[in-house]
Amino acid sequence: MLNDSIKVKGALSISKNGVVVQEVHNLVVDAGKTLIAARLSGSGSVIGYMAVGSGSAAAAVGNTTLSAEMDRNALTVSGGTASGPTVTYATTWSAGDGTGAIQEAGLFTASSGGTMLARTVFPVVNKGAADVITITWEVTIL
Repeated sequence: MLNDSIKVKGALSISKNGVVVQEVHNLVVDAGKTLIAARLSGSGSVIGYMAVGSGSAAAAVGNTTLSAEMDRNALTVSGGTASGPTVTYATTWSAGDGTGAIQEAGLFTASSGGTMLARTVFPVVNKGAADVITITWEVTIL
């Protein structure tokens, strides 16, 4: 009997004004796993957006939204950039955009609502009005 298991893991890096301030793992939620299966069959929407929020509730497999979304931006490359078993997603919150105490992030298929692939919670990153935040998020199939 052949026994092979596939796992999905992710990690993101948060840079503030060009300096990495957080590196954290994420949770691929149940809806995200269903989305991956749909994409393998040729259906489902691509991941095109990343959101940040101020919620501190722990990430859970049943999550479908952030607990307190503040702002959502289109990815630099819609659908991400694939290299081997890893897809990299990135976006930037420019000065004046997404200002506040950020402590959660998620990947989504739409500019509002949509399907969430993954969510993470991290120690607060305070984004002032003049700050620029860039999040680079890697999702790897193991």
